[in-house]
Amino acid sequence: MAKAKTKAEAPEMTIEEKLRALFELQQVDTSVDKIKILRGELPLEVQDLEDEIEGLQTRVSKYEEDIEALDKTISGKKLEIQNSQGLIKKYQEQQDNVKNNREYDSLSKEMEFQTLEIELCEKRINEFTAKISEKKVIITESSTVLSERSGDLDVKKKELDDIIAETQKEEAVLNKKSEGIQNIIDPRLLSAYFKIKGNARNGLAVVYVERDACGGCYNKIPPQRQLDIASRKKVIVCEYCGRVLVDSEILETSDKK
Repeated sequence: MAKAKTKAEAPEMTIEEKLRALFELQQVDTSVDKIKILRGELPLEVQDLEDEIEGLQTRVSKYEEDIEALDKTISGKKLEIQNSQGLIKKYQEQQDNVKNNREYDSLSKEMEFQTLEIELCEKRINEFTAKISEKKVIITESSTVLSERSGDLDVKKKELDDIIAETQKEEAVLNKKSEGIQNIIDPRLLSAYFKIKGNARNGLAVVYVERDACGGCYNKIPPQRQLDIASRKKVIVCEYCGRVLVDSEILETSDKK
């Protein structure tokens, strides 16, 4: 029984085969990137909505705490009013039993002071009541927005879940295909591919010549260099953007494989 050839024993790939493999890898990886982009926008939207909802919830909780504190303060002011009213009544009773004008005047001043205290407490109660009303309006408005954003979040999450469910299988197939192509490409060439792809704004490391220009940066390519690219006898990169260049006909040969 013949021994199966290992990867190390496999025949050396020609430059044309390497270029075709690189281009096929690029096509597969671009399809994966498109899926990630499609999915990638939604998680950001979901995250933004979650952050906004958290902010609204924090705001509502803060105003509710403020209202609770104001209610306690109002209760305290009402208790102060009751105490002042009690003191006024006490001083009025004492005035009936005073022995001289000095004591009467002293009690009158105490009653006047307590009356001013009552007026001040009532003023503060009115101010705090107005603040409570303002905060309740804000809570109502924030709660309305919160309800709307929560609804938006549910819709976005469902949309994201649906996309994930629809694309997971396709992405798994593409990833498996990508791994298969990577296994036949020289490690150094593969490393260069990923380095170029990582630095490229659109994720394209391998592009074909289109209208006498680089398909990545769109700079013109001299005629002689185009002939060298079409010959597929060596790996040629764009002198402007560093992407690997292939001729447009490699699409046809690639599709026939």
